[in-house]
Amino acid sequence: MVSLTLLSTAVMGLLVVATFVAVARIGGQRVAPSADEPDDRYAAVTETLSEIVRTPAVWSVAFVAIALGVGSVVILAVGNFGFTEAVSGSLLSVAYAAVGLLVTGFVFLGTYFSARGRGLGNAHGVAAGSFAAGLVFLVLIAVQLLVGVIG
Repeated sequence: MVSLTLLSTAVMGLLVVATFVAVARIGGQRVAPSADEPDDRYAAVTETLSEIVRTPAVWSVAFVAIALGVGSVVILAVGNFGFTEAVSGSLLSVAYAAVGLLVTGFVFLGTYFSARGRGLGNAHGVAAGSFAAGLVFLVLIAVQLLVGVIG
């Protein structure tokens, strides 16, 4: 129990530091754009990534890769491949965590794009998505307390 608390504290500390660094970088880079300045590297990278993400083939390949990855981890966890019981249990926990993160990500992105599609801004979409993802985690905690699905 102590190691889980320490791990949680370390992850939250890293999250706070990463948030502070990200906000400091954004605040330091906010400059009014001028007409004669060429696009910076950040804009070029985000534009390229945006074009790649909007390609249906990328979504199809990513879905197949994720499905094969989670499926192979589950097969390794429950199959008789000579792993010790601790390794099999760890692999199954990894599969549960991956599926949980995927579901939470879909909830976040669905809420985000729903808010953006209704004419709200990026901040509103992120707030709505964070609220929905928080509700997913809240439901998971409630189910854990009632039924004990984890560990």
